[in-house]
Amino acid sequence: MKKFFVAIVSIIFTFSAFGTIVSAEESGVQLVDTAKSAMLIERDTGQVLFEKNGNEKLPPASMTKIMTMLLIMEAIDKGELTWDEKIRTSEHAASMGGSQIFLEPGEEMTTDEMVRGIAIASGNDASVAMAERIAGSEEAFVQLMNDKVKELGLKDTKFQNPTGLPAKEHYSTAYDMAIIAKELLKYEDITKYTGKYEDYLRENTDKKFWLVNTNRLVKFYPGVDGLKTGFTQEAKYCLTATAKKDDMRVIAVVFGAPTPKDRNAQISKMLDFAFTQYKTHPMFDRNEAVAKVKVSKGSKKEIDAVTSEPISMLTKKSETVDDVIQEIKINEKIQAPVKKGDPVGTITLKKGDEIVSESELVAGEDSPAASWWKLFKRTMGQFTKVND
Repeated sequence: MKKFFVAIVSIIFTFSAFGTIVSAEESGVQLVDTAKSAMLIERDTGQVLFEKNGNEKLPPASMTKIMTMLLIMEAIDKGELTWDEKIRTSEHAASMGGSQIFLEPGEEMTTDEMVRGIAIASGNDASVAMAERIAGSEEAFVQLMNDKVKELGLKDTKFQNPTGLPAKEHYSTAYDMAIIAKELLKYEDITKYTGKYEDYLRENTDKKFWLVNTNRLVKFYPGVDGLKTGFTQEAKYCLTATAKKDDMRVIAVVFGAPTPKDRNAQISKMLDFAFTQYKTHPMFDRNEAVAKVKVSKGSKKEIDAVTSEPISMLTKKSETVDDVIQEIKINEKIQAPVKKGDPVGTITLKKGDEIVSESELVAGEDSPAASWWKLFKRTMGQFTKVND
């Protein structure tokens, strides 16, 4: 069991009444009729605003690539991958069927170009090329995908490939897909890709390739900037969409709609409901320093604990936040080496005894293990101070 040092830092933001969030179902609103399952959440809090069969296991088709993009963004964030690195296409990656950007064996594209191919055109070949670069093989990458599922605490998702091509025991749920999307959207750069309606690859060559976003709502619904469509004969029409208006970002998921028109209409209804009924109150940005962490035997004795994601409160449009207590818990005995992004504690927002938001705090920078000489000098310095 982890031990914590607890600090109730302050009472922040005192406004008027804070109300209980009421979901669409509780208020008698029906937003989805023909899709097999659906989910609507607010991104920062994860608050469920609408659900239909949210835990039913179904094939996610190319919405699988939301997890693929999440692992790419994590690798970039950790410094294990750069946007301008050239990624070589293997024979296996080039052989992928279905949606593709027609990579040839041996062809190289930058991470930036590959992600555009995945996010805009749903390229299966680009997805496998990136999987092989990150993990060494497609199979090893799939293991990383399923490890991430467990890390997120999801129990109804299992992946067999990074593309969403039909496979036995490859499934997810509307709820799980919304949470994976929530995690991906920590990395705000991703919407620069998923939010583009059209782009080009291989420009200035005789193989110039036009990318058109499979998510038409990017063009036709104001504020939509992602995330990923999906279609197979088994899965039917699927979409995990995200939209932002003012300070509020929401995620809407549909599995198994009978037509693209039905899929888009039902997503639009959910987005309309969220933006007309609710309001987000931002509290912290991602990577905002909120506490100091002492690192035992580290080259840096103290580092910042920073927020791992944007942190907000959610209310009905007619309500505002009232008497919210901010509680920070820092793990005891944090010992070097510490890498940027390592978990170091939690930040919790409370209304009385009710937890309304809880999020992980992470290391804002590296603190490698100190050399023996540095530790010796540090010890001698403390000894000198005691004897002065």
